Amino acid sequence: MPTEAPTPLLAVEGLRKEFPGVVALDGVSFDVRPGEVHVLLGENGAGKSTLIKCLAGVYQPDAGRVLVDGEPRHLHTARDAERLGIATIHQELNLVPGLSVAENVLLGRPPRRLGLIDRRAARRQAAAALARVGLDIDPATPVRELGIARQQLVEIAKALSLDARVLILDEPTAALTDDEVDRLLGLMRELRERGVGMIFISHHLEEIGRIGDRVTVLRDGRSVGMLPATADQDELVRMMVGRTIEAQYPRRRVPPGEVLLEVDGLTAAGRFESVGMAVRAGEVVGLAGLVGAGRTEVLRAIAGVDRYASGTVRVRGTRVRGGSVHAAVDAGIGLVPEDRKAQGLVLGASVQENLSLVTLRSATRWGVVDFGRLRAAAAEMIRRLGIRTPSARTTMRTLSGGNQQKVVIGKWLTANPAVLLLDEPTRGIDVGAKVEIYELINALTADGRGVLLVSSELPEVIGICDRVLVMSRGRLVGELDHSQATQDAVMALAVKEVESSRAI
Repeated sequence: MPTEAPTPLLAVEGLRKEFPGVVALDGVSFDVRPGEVHVLLGENGAGKSTLIKCLAGVYQPDAGRVLVDGEPRHLHTARDAERLGIATIHQELNLVPGLSVAENVLLGRPPRRLGLIDRRAARRQAAAALARVGLDIDPATPVRELGIARQQLVEIAKALSLDARVLILDEPTAALTDDEVDRLLGLMRELRERGVGMIFISHHLEEIGRIGDRVTVLRDGRSVGMLPATADQDELVRMMVGRTIEAQYPRRRVPPGEVLLEVDGLTAAGRFESVGMAVRAGEVVGLAGLVGAGRTEVLRAIAGVDRYASGTVRVRGTRVRGGSVHAAVDAGIGLVPEDRKAQGLVLGASVQENLSLVTLRSATRWGVVDFGRLRAAAAEMIRRLGIRTPSARTTMRTLSGGNQQKVVIGKWLTANPAVLLLDEPTRGIDVGAKVEIYELINALTADGRGVLLVSSELPEVIGICDRVLVMSRGRLVGELDHSQATQDAVMALAVKEVESSRAI
């Protein structure tokens, strides 16, 4: 006789959730069993984040039910979910920047002694949780001093410290290096052996076969099918987007034109040194390298966000004053930052207001804002970029990650920049939305603009860039033409320089 499947640790039946003008979930059903990694796949806006927020007690569903160990449960708060053994690592990190790593890991449940917080015990418990994710830092370090990748690992350590029976991971690998991803997947295997059930959301299809057991695909708020994690990637993509994606990295190359951006000898002590490059009209130039190589720091300096000690930045031959965002914008430089939520958007404002952020100054005369002009420009950008939103007045935080990224790019396109600096432009968005971003890049270069792109995904850099510049330890160490650029060639440059620097 066949073995009867164990009772699911967690199950949802017919879950429905509506927001004004949007049905986010429409009768979704799925479950996760003990010792299983159940993958949720779907485009941005498919309903994945809404579903896990219902399971985490952040949202209450309008219909359907949630079962824990086969029993219906009402999760009114995050604390309700935690008490039932459900821990969630949200895509938007829930950390308090001003508190230490230890205080964040044990937030709301610090160890106490004689009625007072036992700080020594807190540091000890936090250190143990950090060790589980391979993060070797002082638990007393303020979270604000950590980069995105390390903050992500702190969030994971925080969830693991709850000893959860069900662990929900929403894009946990988006900001991690390959080594950190391997460490996290290894940790997930250990948890699986202990009987922990996991719900795993990732846009990296190659990770699914490495760690997943079953895959449920969501589209437009509905569950459209369930497959084994060994299913063909093309089939998963077809189910996700409802169509076939012919090319993962579409790039329509055009002959390069005039030099738009010229950087010479850019130096900032401790961050980067003697950086020089040029970006021509119609060109996508990639900036590759290991984490900490200085790529983001160079983009921020070019855009006037951070100051530099020496060197020059020129746009169409005219020198741009350093350390001034206004000067960079006026010269024709736009920056789409790495952290779109914290640095690129005002989440509490509307889509229209965000699209108008860069052009607000130019639309103001004698202290009077031409709102009609801003509304018309925003409506045109929503149409042009295919931003999926109920209206221009919709609050930004309700949009999916891919549509938020379109708004960040769109606000710069309204300013008509000559050069657009893109820092991790497709991080945390699905395969369908990525292709839409690549098509936007194609449209920019076809229109005679230049693009300087930073991405930690080497296939992306190689697929859409015309030239690849490689950085290591704050210095440019090599340049590869598109025909020469391979993952091995890029990594050989970066690693070789790191090793030689250490030998010195």
